[in-house]
Amino acid sequence: MILSCNHISKAFGTDQILSDISFHIEDQEKAAIVGINGAGKSTLLKIIVGELAADAGEVTLSKGKTLGYLAQHQDLDSSRTIYEELKEVKMPIIEMEQQIRSLEVQMQSASGEELEQMLSAYSRLNHTFELENGYAWQSEITGVLKGLGFSEEEFGKTVSTLSGGQKTRVSLGKLLLSHPDIILLDEPTNHLDMESIAWLETYLLNYNGAVIIVAHDRYFLNRVVTKIVELEFGKGSVYLGNYTAYSEKKAMIRAAQMKAYLNQQQEIRHQEEVIAKLKSFNREKSIKRAESREKMLSKIQVLDKPMEVNDEMHISLEPNITSGNDVLTIRDLSKAFGAQKLFGHIDMDVKRGERVAIIGNNGTGKTTLLKLINGMLPADAGTITLGSKVHIGYYDQEHHVLHMEKTVFEEVQDAYPNLTNTQVRNILAAFLFTGDDVFKRISDLSGGERGRVSLAKLMLSEANFLILDEPTNHLDITSKEILEDALKHYTGTVLYVSHDRYFINQTATRILELTGQTFLNYIGNYDYYLEKRELMNQLYTPPAASETADRPAASESQMDWKAQKEEQARIRKRQNDLKKTEEEIHRLEARDAEIDELLGQEDIYTDVAKLMELNKEKEAIQASLEELYEKWEELAE
Repeated sequence: MILSCNHISKAFGTDQILSDISFHIEDQEKAAIVGINGAGKSTLLKIIVGELAADAGEVTLSKGKTLGYLAQHQDLDSSRTIYEELKEVKMPIIEMEQQIRSLEVQMQSASGEELEQMLSAYSRLNHTFELENGYAWQSEITGVLKGLGFSEEEFGKTVSTLSGGQKTRVSLGKLLLSHPDIILLDEPTNHLDMESIAWLETYLLNYNGAVIIVAHDRYFLNRVVTKIVELEFGKGSVYLGNYTAYSEKKAMIRAAQMKAYLNQQQEIRHQEEVIAKLKSFNREKSIKRAESREKMLSKIQVLDKPMEVNDEMHISLEPNITSGNDVLTIRDLSKAFGAQKLFGHIDMDVKRGERVAIIGNNGTGKTTLLKLINGMLPADAGTITLGSKVHIGYYDQEHHVLHMEKTVFEEVQDAYPNLTNTQVRNILAAFLFTGDDVFKRISDLSGGERGRVSLAKLMLSEANFLILDEPTNHLDITSKEILEDALKHYTGTVLYVSHDRYFINQTATRILELTGQTFLNYIGNYDYYLEKRELMNQLYTPPAASETADRPAASESQMDWKAQKEEQARIRKRQNDLKKTEEEIHRLEARDAEIDELLGQEDIYTDVAKLMELNKEKEAIQASLEELYEKWEELAE
């Protein structure tokens, strides 16, 4: 055991955040702390690292062990470059290397006992230098920076000029390079793209130390952790396994608790009815028996009804009008900002009922594409055509569609003036805004709360084409799962940008990867994308520059899209042929069975003409079935 939290409690004023939390972490164990926004996850991390004092309980760290902590928000104010900032972590190694080189020079002119002492010191330093992986410190810095999404051209940028997200990545890089015995990470994936998250997963899986993570990224948790510490209603529970195992066990436990509660309530009601009936007889014996039952009932330890976070939050997305089959058609679309070309000559189709996820690295133009479709930006070239009766509902990750000066109540009422005050309050209550919460200004809300207001407006829009930009940002896991369920039951069409791989896996029917200024199309969810990504990259990676010097870039993009569309059409045709073949086999087999029944009837087998007719039909069916079975096997290959 490397770390132990024993009976930790913490309150802020009258709000009890943590109550008697206990768990321990083994050496090299990877654990996650989960819970809704406000459950106390970040507070618990700060208590572990000593930034906050607990009201009760203690944190015990094994002797000689070190902690490294990455908070959610970083405000590095450094005049150093990105590379120099990470190099600072390796200064003890660099100084050790300088000592070794200095000793090498001094030993050339030393002799006798002085040389012996130098040799001994040189040997000790060299051994330590090798143990600290000193010969690879430069490549280690480069590897971490590239893994976290920095290009070599960015290594020379001054830290003070970086965005908040970039500063967080620099701080994460410094933490990883310092190799503490326990790494504590608060939402480490928030500012990383998919490639960087995948790199961090691999890094942490192979990390020779313990890791404690607070994260809402369920795919990340599934890959990395083997223990879950859940914070709920101030209490802590420990589950072994990854996120999926925790989710399943929690559901089983809650189901068992709910069953026990309902059974007990049923028994209590039954006993009360029996007691009332016995008393109604108004006989001495029946009254005594009623009193005896009342005593037994009073001794029952009544179970509390199991509670679930966000039990009351309901999202129901339903279009009021059905759109045409062709929801969105894009042809030859291009967009650049100055010299930075995002994409060129893009073709894209979205059909009714599809849930299409757009993925790609940061800066490839995913959000820009959504804004082009929504008419918030002009395209440089190409056409964007919405289909018949298409009504768009837009969810913006920065919540620019919200009015910061309005209250929550005004935001909904002004957008939908036909709603009564009671209706507005009921809708906001469904999104966990109750009492005076509805009079909070939008500008004073947290990111998660603004997200809930945007979702409420989206629900009311009754749109049949939802365009969502990072819809799960700032949502806790429970809220994400509620949104996932709503989208899976939505009968309209969805096009969204997301970095949340678990969310994509649960909701997408198709994935468009924006890479190399064009789209690669995957007909499936995120697991399917991972399975086919390497093959698709091999098929559609543009040839070397020397081979394509004479060819315009537009034709490459169009050829890629055309090839993908042809492949999709071929797959759809094969699937349709397979379905038709199966249907024909079922029809003929049913008729064959029907003939067998008829042949057993006396009025048939005594009628020679009818008997011969049915036998002839049966032979024809058998011949057709043989051909259809062969055809089915070919199509099913």
